[in-house]
Amino acid sequence: MSDELTRDAFLGGRLHLWQPGRGYRAGVDPVLLAACVPAQPGQSLLDLGCGAGAAALCLHARISGLRLTGVERQAQYADLARRNAHEAQARMEVFEADLGHLPDAVKQASFDHVIANPPYYQRQSRQAAVDSGREAALSEDTPLEVWIDVAARRLAPKGCLHVILRAERLPDLLSAVRGRLSSLELLPVTARAGRDAHLIILRARKTGRAAFRLHAPLVLHEGAHHERDGESYRAEVSKILRDAAPLDWPSASRK
Repeated sequence: MSDELTRDAFLGGRLHLWQPGRGYRAGVDPVLLAACVPAQPGQSLLDLGCGAGAAALCLHARISGLRLTGVERQAQYADLARRNAHEAQARMEVFEADLGHLPDAVKQASFDHVIANPPYYQRQSRQAAVDSGREAALSEDTPLEVWIDVAARRLAPKGCLHVILRAERLPDLLSAVRGRLSSLELLPVTARAGRDAHLIILRARKTGRAAFRLHAPLVLHEGAHHERDGESYRAEVSKILRDAAPLDWPSASRK
């Protein structure tokens, strides 16, 4: 990871994050992930692979009074998450640990919400990135099944998991969830209307009873093509990215 850092604005300046100048840098994905979580003040959240803290701290910017915990195996990113949480005045504890060797403080706790933005790619399916931090963030060392197993074990009864992942990893994700969580809901994300989904967001509950639900896709941009310089986000997406608005799933109260 580069020693050079940048301090970047998120949510229209409601949140600022220190990030490496090169390497893995948070973009739209953790903001969308945070916007999905129907948390309430006083609830607890575990962010698996929290990086510099983008997703958890975006949620904190929208909902105050949360008890946040992050797990990050890369020491440099864990340090950045702590720094960012301190500057955001968030109640967040960050542990430097691998998912397969969680500290006792995490293993003995349960959480109302768990979020995860696992590495998008299986390592053998792509050429490695030059930057080690970016490579660790994008390419899978820990199997996806382990991510989901850890999340399921740490959720409290009726607790809610949200995962954002590349669309081509959906079969792996559903396989990992099977037998561990229920009340599955799937939200495809596409850049423009009429295009294939490039991302999916999965919501699942522990001991839920609702049937599987496939939602209409979330379309990020206006128009069928990129026609001009500058942003072209649809109004509802712009509110999420700039105004810290929640992503309104129709079934936030499902069991």
